[in-house]
Amino acid sequence: MNHTRAISLTELSVDNHATILAFNVGTVEATRLVSLGFTPGAEVSMSQNYGRGPLIVTVRGTRVALGRGEAAKIVVARSAE
Repeated sequence: MNHTRAISLTELSVDNHATILAFNVGTVEATRLVSLGFTPGAEVSMSQNYGRGPLIVTVRGTRVALGRGEAAKIVVARSAE
């Protein structure tokens, strides 16, 4: 599996895929993200990222809206196409 450098989820462009590597959050926030399906190793696909406002990503077959601040704390590796 080839990955480029680690980036925050907010840097992922629309229609790109990435693998979740880690979270830069506390226990409560991490628990919430895990309950939404954001677990290390899971693939995410960016559906909406206008550069401001919330993001919409698909993770484990479910579309999830995340605030930009929360998404910035999710570290991903862009999948090689």
